[in-house]
Amino acid sequence: MLDTLYRRQFLVAALLVALTACGGGDAADSADGAADQSAEPADMGTPAVVASAEGEELYATCVACHQVNGQGMPGAFPPLAGSEWVTGSPDRLIAILLHGMQGPVTVAGVEYNGVMLPYGVGVPISDDQLATLLTYVRTSWGNSASAITVADIERVKAATSDRTTAWTADELMAAMP
Repeated sequence: MLDTLYRRQFLVAALLVALTACGGGDAADSADGAADQSAEPADMGTPAVVASAEGEELYATCVACHQVNGQGMPGAFPPLAGSEWVTGSPDRLIAILLHGMQGPVTVAGVEYNGVMLPYGVGVPISDDQLATLLTYVRTSWGNSASAITVADIERVKAATSDRTTAWTADELMAAMP
């Protein structure tokens, strides 16, 4: 009984961390808190820089759940390293970050059942930053998937613009095979 109580307390604490950490944050701000206005926007068809320092910086909002090494937290948050959801369809991955995901999902043969908020809830993130973040995730921890471009982000945004709720795994598989 005590073990169950501790497990529930851990899951509640992990959920609170997830709601706080995965909700985003303006990771593009410089150390003094001012956003870098000198960077020029990326060309719409140009892939984001693979495994860039900016991608790693943007990923900092994800580490509370998915960990620095991309391994996730067993029983609570799925891994990104070696995940078919990360290295598979780029459109599915983009859709998850744009609208969130809820309910059961199987990652690397293990079922998880939780909620992931859209990236950047309450804090805007540019299409270029989102492409950079997703390219970092798709090329880190042994993942070797293709880069995500700003054009990819814009295409999925347009295709899912009427979406008002988080995706389920089944919905994503049907909508973006």
